[in-house]
Amino acid sequence: MKIIELNENTEREFRTQLAKRNPASYGQYEAVVEEIVNRVRKEGDAAIFDYTAKFDHCTLSAETIRVTEAEIREAYEALDPALVQTMRKSAANITAFHERQKRNSWIETGDNGVILGQRILPVEVSGVYVPGGRAALSSSVLMNVIPARVAGVPRIVMCTPPGSDGRVPAGTLVAADIAGVQEIYKAGGAQAIAAMAFGTESIPKVDKLTGPGNIYVALAKKAVFGFVSIDSIAGPSEILVIADGTANARYVAADLLSQAEHDELASAILITTDRSLAEQVQTEIEGFLGQLERAEIIRKSLADYGCIFLAKDMEQAVETANAIASEHLEIQTADPFAVMTKIRNAGAVFLGPWSSEPLGDYYAGPNHILPTNGTARFFSPLSVDDFVRRQSLISYSQEALREAHEDIERFAKSEGLTAHANSIAVRFE
Repeated sequence: MKIIELNENTEREFRTQLAKRNPASYGQYEAVVEEIVNRVRKEGDAAIFDYTAKFDHCTLSAETIRVTEAEIREAYEALDPALVQTMRKSAANITAFHERQKRNSWIETGDNGVILGQRILPVEVSGVYVPGGRAALSSSVLMNVIPARVAGVPRIVMCTPPGSDGRVPAGTLVAADIAGVQEIYKAGGAQAIAAMAFGTESIPKVDKLTGPGNIYVALAKKAVFGFVSIDSIAGPSEILVIADGTANARYVAADLLSQAEHDELASAILITTDRSLAEQVQTEIEGFLGQLERAEIIRKSLADYGCIFLAKDMEQAVETANAIASEHLEIQTADPFAVMTKIRNAGAVFLGPWSSEPLGDYYAGPNHILPTNGTARFFSPLSVDDFVRRQSLISYSQEALREAHEDIERFAKSEGLTAHANSIAVRFE
């Protein structure tokens, strides 16, 4: 990783480079995605079966598209029992965290007969997409499904691409079963997103659609937004570490690489006030790259979207971190909690040397579906709130409306909406 003096120009140049990773920048794929989405909308299952044969080299039918109970049992048998137990522990932590996010409905009654309130209702059908192949992340199954279950969603379905043998990875099936998925369908890519958005003969239409995926999946979610609700149009993963001279260079290097291995578009950034630490981190990274399996991907990621910034002080480091608004932010300083109070923009914040980013990916409980590409400035992690709707309640007595009717009529007439005014006025003729 290159070491760069942090200033206004170098920050702007680097942020411009990061912006190239935004899914909105990949317009050349939109025509292909639009064709897939429209065909699935028109042809339903037939289009799904055709695209599955073309992209996944697997022949499906109405009888084989849904994962069976026998396949789920086989998945449990194929996994190490210790891994299954770990998944259960992770699911318990995720559930406990998201239980604290639940909101209650409320009603307030006034003395004059005014009743106002808000009902909290879950969406009726939630759909989750899970990538296949090397990107088959069972941890993401837990993170997408458990908040929906905690919110009280009565029907949860999942789509994931099959292998050429027609099977779904065992880890994906076990995680789905632990999380509470009731229906699993063998469909991948943009065609699966379209299937859940519009429904087919086999795959139900959902109300909320969540889950990660490649550029085709991201653009398909963008295309169907409005027909269904979506979590976000996620970009590549990213990590930013703020560190001072007290940080352990080996820990910092390992944490940066944990995100760079995702793909070549991932971003890993260190902002430090200590040149000696920056140089030590460089050395540690080279040492790790000689050991890690995805070293080629990591090198490309670090070359294009990795950087070590040397800040003049912690104030400049924090200011830059807030401007970048990273998906994951680690604070490895002498007093991480003091620095944390100045952080406004980040998806998830990890405090201290023992809170490495993978702790959040797999185990601690907070959701790892996080805003990327600087959207932490206005988006939040996936939560129970994403799977509920708020419904307003309004009830006025005759006495209460009599007190207010002239004000309402005046307001409506000021906007030229005389039928609105009349709707109130007729009650007091």
